[in-house]
Amino acid sequence: MVVEMRTYKTKPGRRAEFLEIFCRKSVPAHEEIGMKILGPFLSVEDPDAFFFMRGFPDLASREPMKAKFYEGDLWRTELERTLMPMLDRFDVALVDDPEEKICW
Repeated sequence: MVVEMRTYKTKPGRRAEFLEIFCRKSVPAHEEIGMKILGPFLSVEDPDAFFFMRGFPDLASREPMKAKFYEGDLWRTELERTLMPMLDRFDVALVDDPEEKICW
């Protein structure tokens, strides 16, 4: 599995509103496509930050699955214009979930 570790920072005071829409609309749309979502996890240090992970079966499936989401009607007609203005920034780190445990 390939995992995007995503860090989001909303504009001040917008985290709860962003997450309500994200959890209600975006997460189910991701899951319909076959992406696995873990989180969101709220920052205890920053009231405007949260984290989540988005999983793909393998690297080859990542781009087609992302395209299906971002080129879909839900993103293009609703979520992009609703969610993106609430964000200050976001970062993505792409990691591999190894089949064998590294440390144990």
